[in-house]
Amino acid sequence: MGLTYQMKMKIPFDMSDMNGHIKLPSLILLSLQVSGSQSAQLGVSDKEILEKYNLVWIITEYDIDVIRLPRFAEDITIETEALSYNRLFCYRRFTIYDESGQAIIQMLATFALMDRDSRKVHSVDPDIVAPYQSEFSKKIIRGPKYTDLDNPTSKDYHVRFYDLDMNGHVNNSKYLDWIFEVMGADFLTKYIPKKINLKYVKEVRPGGMIASAYELKGLESKHEIISDGEINAQAMITWQEIEGN
Repeated sequence: MGLTYQMKMKIPFDMSDMNGHIKLPSLILLSLQVSGSQSAQLGVSDKEILEKYNLVWIITEYDIDVIRLPRFAEDITIETEALSYNRLFCYRRFTIYDESGQAIIQMLATFALMDRDSRKVHSVDPDIVAPYQSEFSKKIIRGPKYTDLDNPTSKDYHVRFYDLDMNGHVNNSKYLDWIFEVMGADFLTKYIPKKINLKYVKEVRPGGMIASAYELKGLESKHEIISDGEINAQAMITWQEIEGN
């Protein structure tokens, strides 16, 4: 178990959707800001790692459990902890607490280090992760097995300049935007995610087009983000009806 770190914040208007809930991709961005603040405080910020090692952090998988989504103007606390690491991956927990201290969202993120120039995964340097005081474990946490879509519904999206981050690839939260958007407004005004498994397979290149494809059976959906004939990301989502609908 590693050092924990918390930040309190209020859900702003521009991060809220038509239902008054925070947009989940925005919540992921806020959570990564919290982990980034912890890293900076410990002397291993993204900038320092890039300058010293020419490495950048990437996220390979998310496992997210949602009890409910925070609402506009609600005060929340985001807590994070670097749990463990092995030769290739680092595992970080995020917990979102409501005003009463109740845990309402749990996220497990799998991180890896990538060489900025070669774009290849780099082994985890113990000096980089030592400040977090997380434990070394040979165990690799594996997500679910993703299967191909049989008869998907699909919509194309253009990859815009502002979808990209400083490393020149699509920000990881943008994939969730594409995954949710294709479901349509009628569905999204009635349902929110209960469980999300998301795997990043291959980064989307800037300037092109992606296809967001999905299949929905009951309250279970499967998703693929595809560009240039290759799968970039896969997801499985269990949905829950919004209370009051």
